[in-house]
Amino acid sequence: MPYRAEKPKLAPSSDELRARVPGWGADLDPKDRPAVPRERFDPGASGAHWDFPDRQEEKWPRERSLEHEFLTPVFGTSTPPKGLSGVMRKYSYARYSEGRAAHWLILLAADRVDAIESHLRSFLSLHPDNPVTETGIRSELTHHGISSRIGKKRADLSHLWIDPIIVAGPWVIAGWVVLSALRARGDSRHLISR
Repeated sequence: MPYRAEKPKLAPSSDELRARVPGWGADLDPKDRPAVPRERFDPGASGAHWDFPDRQEEKWPRERSLEHEFLTPVFGTSTPPKGLSGVMRKYSYARYSEGRAAHWLILLAADRVDAIESHLRSFLSLHPDNPVTETGIRSELTHHGISSRIGKKRADLSHLWIDPIIVAGPWVIAGWVVLSALRARGDSRHLISR
């Protein structure tokens, strides 16, 4: 059982392992291992005053991997799941094991959805996102961005060609959608006035 102070019991004995696994037990002699003093199990020396640590209070139902019997005693609370991205994260933990690619792909997609939700929320605030300053485009032009790459052996040169597409692409697409919607609205008003 994880999260216990006592050392777990090993299932097979040394003799069984030595018979089954070739070369098993080559380092059993303490003289052959330089880390022996650190391997000594002494619960009194660890400073642990508990058999099982105190559990952190849950303020909302937390995501927990299917592999774990219960939630770890201490967990992060900085970003509670919210919106569609939160639903996606909860679904990923409830449906798929951490060993499945679907689990991690859904979590990656949830991060992208969370970024889009944050951009949309910024438009509702008094300080919307500024793609020119927040993406570093201005500093590329004013602080020798291009000349620092030419003739250098930088690792980011391999994806330099796609960076403008990734950074500016969503903003260009969003602008095109808004412009198309305004044009369609303008055409419908023009048709209604006739």
